[in-house]
Amino acid sequence: MKVYLDNCCFNRPFDDQSRYRIRIEAEAKLYVQELIRKGELELAWSYMLDYENQANPFRERREAIEAWRSIASYDIEESEGIILLATRYGELGIRPADCLHLACAVKMGCDYFLTTDDALLNKLEKVKEIIILDPPTFVRKFDR
Repeated sequence: MKVYLDNCCFNRPFDDQSRYRIRIEAEAKLYVQELIRKGELELAWSYMLDYENQANPFRERREAIEAWRSIASYDIEESEGIILLATRYGELGIRPADCLHLACAVKMGCDYFLTTDDALLNKLEKVKEIIILDPPTFVRKFDR
């Protein structure tokens, strides 16, 4: 099973853990990473993750996230097909960067797109090519 984690998902363990929701999402995301390390899930990576991660002002976080690129089984660069698909997602009211992440994940044939972004999660029914979930929901579905 192939998964794509967006940048907000990768950053969740670095967020303020005093809120219960953030703590639960961080724990679930760390569990997903454990499954990736064990080879039970395949991680997909994209140029958009590189692009957004380079803008991270915290060097420690940036380097920790960047290390996942070498663990990823799939990596995709920008292409005309990605841009065209992202444009179509934009017509659904999805923000441009999220459109590009989604298009990358779909073009790589990912089964799941994991995010902690409420704006994107609220659009999940509009995207038919991939299942968009938050990490806790994914863990509930996967860990049976």
